[in-house]
Amino acid sequence: MSTDFNQLTWFQAVAEERSFTKAAARLGVAQSTLSHTIKQLEARLDIRLLTRTTRNVALTAAGQKLLQTITPRLGEIEDEIAALRAFRDTPSGSIRLTLSDHALETVVWPKLKPVLETYPDIKVELVLDSTFRNIVEDGYDAGVRLGESVEKDMIAVRIGPDWRLVAVASPSYLAERGRPEHPRDLVRHLCINTRHQSSGGLYAWEFEKDGQELRVRVDGQVAFNNSYAQVDAALGGFGIAYIPDSMVVDHLASGALEKVLDDWSPTFDGYFLYYPSRRQNLLAFQIIVDALRHRVR
Repeated sequence: MSTDFNQLTWFQAVAEERSFTKAAARLGVAQSTLSHTIKQLEARLDIRLLTRTTRNVALTAAGQKLLQTITPRLGEIEDEIAALRAFRDTPSGSIRLTLSDHALETVVWPKLKPVLETYPDIKVELVLDSTFRNIVEDGYDAGVRLGESVEKDMIAVRIGPDWRLVAVASPSYLAERGRPEHPRDLVRHLCINTRHQSSGGLYAWEFEKDGQELRVRVDGQVAFNNSYAQVDAALGGFGIAYIPDSMVVDHLASGALEKVLDDWSPTFDGYFLYYPSRRQNLLAFQIIVDALRHRVR
């Protein structure tokens, strides 16, 4: 019994998107055609792979097993096909990255724009997500994380400098509530929380001074999973935000925001691009990696 290659790749798209509508848009096919193709695959295998509801699509145990089996193999096939394109004069191929909004705005997009203009046959999909993805299982070619978070079995390339988290608030908030002198004082303040998408929990703010490390769980009226929304909330006087220093340089210079606990703000490893070793031989991928690579001036 032979299985259509398209059936497997289309099943992978539905499984990753958890939606026939999103998968159809990603593949550029009609939703009815996609649904019919998946039904044919299930009939051919004589097993249900997906559980469909009115709102979403879930994998059965068999569907999860099939996805885990085919994802690395389909990736290898795509890599080999992409490698053949290296014989062309013009580098080409599609690259899918997962990264945070801050990494996109401050590091990745500014470096990618001139490269994509130079190589119009290279396509890049940038998926904003602050969760810790399994890039192989989730169908990504590479991901961007802080250096301390990269898995040891991945190739990691530094693409940005180290940076600090800084606690900031508006002058009006500080005039009303006072300035914290120690991280423990934050428990008496309104703080703008960060919600982890992966675990669902709130980020415990990390501080360090003279070798002493502290983690403080803060509380406040608002929480976000987007750094730029946190800046806006801080500007609006909703409390103290704890965010990368590069995001508030202009606001600090103008006086719209002020730092607090600056001597407790730690430095973190910068952003790294990480990927499995099988990606490194693709010409288009090499061009992207080289463009993003951090170079000390």
